[in-house]
Amino acid sequence: MKIDLHEVRVRELCAGYNDLSIQEEGIVGYNGRLNIRPKYQREFVYDEKKRNAVMDTVWQNFPLNVMYWVKTDGADGIDYEVLDGQQRTISICSFIAGEYMMEFDGNLLGFNNMTQEQQNRILDYKLQVYICEGNDEEKIKWFQRINIAGEKLTDQEILNAIYAGSWTTQAKRRFSKTGCVAYRIASDFMSGSPIRQDYFETTLQWIGDAQGKSLRQYMADHQHDTDADELWQYFQDVIHWVDKLFGRKYKKEMKGVEWGLLYNKHRDTKLTATYINEQMAKLMADSDVQKKSGIFAYILDGDIHHLGIRTFDANTRREVYERQGGKCAICGKPFDIEVMEADHITPWVEGGRTIASNCQMLCRDCNRRKSSK
Repeated sequence: MKIDLHEVRVRELCAGYNDLSIQEEGIVGYNGRLNIRPKYQREFVYDEKKRNAVMDTVWQNFPLNVMYWVKTDGADGIDYEVLDGQQRTISICSFIAGEYMMEFDGNLLGFNNMTQEQQNRILDYKLQVYICEGNDEEKIKWFQRINIAGEKLTDQEILNAIYAGSWTTQAKRRFSKTGCVAYRIASDFMSGSPIRQDYFETTLQWIGDAQGKSLRQYMADHQHDTDADELWQYFQDVIHWVDKLFGRKYKKEMKGVEWGLLYNKHRDTKLTATYINEQMAKLMADSDVQKKSGIFAYILDGDIHHLGIRTFDANTRREVYERQGGKCAICGKPFDIEVMEADHITPWVEGGRTIASNCQMLCRDCNRRKSSK
């Protein structure tokens, strides 16, 4: 891979700056020759503090971290693509474009409010840019290698780069924009941020599981599709299923549950609304249920492990151990407390509580035999 260091003045960088992100065409600059934000990359994510810090660095003529551009094939007049430094570049260009104001030496100024001398002080700032040239595989490897500082790209964002195309663009329009339609219909059920690709990545994992594929294989199989309708329909089916089955009453507990994986296994499970509501109310009120988010899976498959049932604390264990004289409640043999296990006499599923009167200390062998019955 060929890598050359260049100096680029801010005035050159910002020439022809145009934000086409609304039309899903990214952001360009450098007289239209630089793709500042390719279609596959995230929306602007720097907060005001970080954005202003970039401009203050330029104003003080301090060095910014080196940026990386990639030489492209020149299609559509685009000669370069930002590989690393997108957020810093947009911070600079959007200020020059008059999109925000900030304090300079105690004065609140936008670029258009500055004197010619002040403007030139910014426009003449020199950026250090490495321009890289190589094949796609080399670009991706280098992309992963230099993704070590600032607002790091997620694994999903890197995969978006590898599998860039009309399918990825269509999918990102629904899953990866601020206030996107996926967020609007599923934010009660899903965690993470659309612009960091969390919704997109999660849905890809779910549909991949449904089809017996990895996330990456699913993207590879559909990279050249003209639309992402299959993925979108699957997502809607999952959310509709969850909403119909459990409603949105318990939003705190529902957020972040692996709904797609549950849908893949249990979408044909028949449960009445009365049964679900009764179980939900009972389990949410049960202090022994430590993992409330596991209630939904438990209702569907009955596996108690989803619930994180509260265990007996050390004081209770010691109390019961002494009450039993240090002997196993089943086989009657003596054991040190460290090698014994606290067990519910009446199992939790049969109404037993995690209290001292319902606790017995068993040796490990007896507890295993009891649990296997």
